[in-house]
Amino acid sequence: MSDMGSDGMRLPAIRGPVLLTGATGFIGAHVARRLTSEGVDVVATYRTDRRDDLDVRWEQCGLADGDAVGSLVRSVRPGTILHLASYVAGSRALELVEPTFSANLASTVYLLTAAVETEVRRVVLAGSLEEPDGSIPNAVPSSPYAAAKWAATGYARMLNALYELDVVTARVFMVYGPAQRDERKLIPYVINTLLDGQSPEIGSGTRPVDWVFVDDVVEGLLRMAGTPDLGGQRVDLGSGETHTVRDVVLQLAELVEEGGEPSFGAVADRAMEQIRVANLDETRSALGWAPQTSLKDGLQATIDWYRARRRG
Repeated sequence: MSDMGSDGMRLPAIRGPVLLTGATGFIGAHVARRLTSEGVDVVATYRTDRRDDLDVRWEQCGLADGDAVGSLVRSVRPGTILHLASYVAGSRALELVEPTFSANLASTVYLLTAAVETEVRRVVLAGSLEEPDGSIPNAVPSSPYAAAKWAATGYARMLNALYELDVVTARVFMVYGPAQRDERKLIPYVINTLLDGQSPEIGSGTRPVDWVFVDDVVEGLLRMAGTPDLGGQRVDLGSGETHTVRDVVLQLAELVEEGGEPSFGAVADRAMEQIRVANLDETRSALGWAPQTSLKDGLQATIDWYRARRRG
């Protein structure tokens, strides 16, 4: 694959076939459509339900089963792996420790080990802004999800250093955009609540967040899949600036022009929320990538998608 990206720059070649996990999810589905539109052979995994709207070859695999993962990778023999599958839960609840360990850490270790054994040319992992900043002494992950993602990044760096696995981790910031499947997330929740003529109930809204549009994230992930000399690195995919939750919610209310006034402080804020901004200087240097979609344009495109879905 070698084509012009959304920023007018030529995308690097991606070695296929591509093994894509998480294709049934929000970012993964957008990645699958982009890859297949360019004629890339995509083998996508699913656990229980697959999506018939994607032109990929589906393989059923429970990624927390090490034997199943090894068998799959040996069968597909991918040139590139994009590991986007994740159990996303920001709650601090104790009952999330085991499922996030299995889904986000054990599955990643099994996949990376199989990639070493089959000499996969490039592996891209989806990390998270929730991971602690390694430059801060005694940094502590803020949730079971953050701990699992942080540990997965550590395993990736170890496997790169010891076994020369060409793996790179995308530290993905707060992604939003059309067709976000978990409509409990802030932006789809607020849009749908406003379109229903109701008032969204929000926390204090004071947290500054680095928001990034899904199409820009897809572009960044594809560059990470094909750009040479990234092994062992972690690359930020964000906007490089922050806007508070309150600001975003008020922008949505202004753009939707329906519904009631947002109710701030109606729900409690989560403990230990991370405040972090993407380092775009390093990302530009590594990938030649920067986001192309402004926050206002991205929010409007997202609203338009939800409106169109309601019209059928």
